[in-house]
Amino acid sequence: MTSNHPDLFELDPDRAAVLDHADRFARGELYPLSERMDAEEWWPENGMRLVGEAGFLGATIPEEYGGAGMDLLSAGLVMQAFSRWNHAMALAVVAHDNLCANNIWRNGSDAQRRKYLPDLCSGKKIGALGLTEPGAGSDALGSMRTTARRDGDHYVLNGSKIFITNGPVADVVLVYAKTAPDQGTRGISAFIVETDTPGFKVAQKLVKMGYRGSQTAELVFDDCRVPAENLVGAENRGVGIVMSGLDLERAMVAPLCLGIAERALDLSLDYAKTRRQFGKPIGSFQMVQSMLAEMYVQTEAMRTLVWRVLAAASHVEAGEGGRGDIHRLTAASVMFAANAVNKVLDLAVQIHGGSGYIWESEINRLYRSTKLLEIGAGTTEVRKLIIAGDLLKDMPRD
Repeated sequence: MTSNHPDLFELDPDRAAVLDHADRFARGELYPLSERMDAEEWWPENGMRLVGEAGFLGATIPEEYGGAGMDLLSAGLVMQAFSRWNHAMALAVVAHDNLCANNIWRNGSDAQRRKYLPDLCSGKKIGALGLTEPGAGSDALGSMRTTARRDGDHYVLNGSKIFITNGPVADVVLVYAKTAPDQGTRGISAFIVETDTPGFKVAQKLVKMGYRGSQTAELVFDDCRVPAENLVGAENRGVGIVMSGLDLERAMVAPLCLGIAERALDLSLDYAKTRRQFGKPIGSFQMVQSMLAEMYVQTEAMRTLVWRVLAAASHVEAGEGGRGDIHRLTAASVMFAANAVNKVLDLAVQIHGGSGYIWESEINRLYRSTKLLEIGAGTTEVRKLIIAGDLLKDMPRD
């Protein structure tokens, strides 16, 4: 059930206040947008600016750049609250804030920070991450084909990116490309690309089963000339940026799962109390009680792991990631949370019966979105490989 009580996992008063404030904002401002966003694949033109004006963008970015200066746990609590009431907007904010703006803050030059972060933190501009390609999903680094060739004081980008969250509405995209293709994953670099740059285009907007209000696209770079000053970090050092960013993404996707589960449990409890069959509320039937109990246990277990890992991931340094405890823990957190929220929503639809199968119902909207959480930010199978690989790192090899 939805709860902002500070005794849960012993949130301190400040963090409990963050969760409560974000919940009130999301319920009042974002929830009214959610039905239309899903029904029409609609993106509210001022949606990101609305979130920025409320002080929730640039959550982990210092105030001097326009951010809120939170730690990762507090930022995760904001996403948990947003996901309760408008999970599509929550996903858009994660892509904007965590994958684009936060990566510029952690890895960019001071000039890049001062140029891009104020508008990203205010919501005046929308950010995205360009990593996945049509032929490079789970093997995004090894199979990457997008290239960046140095030409004077520019890099010329050629290639395409697919399944890019915020792609159709982004103003700034953090793009990964191979600057030394013969070096494999050691030849990848990161670039800040403004979407009004000649040679950049949105090839197609992709229509999804769930998270429909969150805009998704294929992006194409056709001799796209990007100033050399937009190189993030050093040339051919993009892997460290990618991996630290992906670890933080996994840590931040997990609270999206938690928020959806909390909302589904609340809706199911209300339905079980008010829906009557055979002359009594269906909540009086033991099989419905069993499903509610299972939903509650999954949600509370999720909360404990998700919050613990958010706290641990707050200490990941710029350029770190892709190895060690944090790599394993973030994979474990999002794997468990994604699997658990799928179980919770399956039970929630079962409790709602026929009404849960109707497209327009809120529980159906949540149900359609949960599968993405077992695919995006690394599939369940990749998450298992990360966990097992770290656990067995000292195993003798033949």
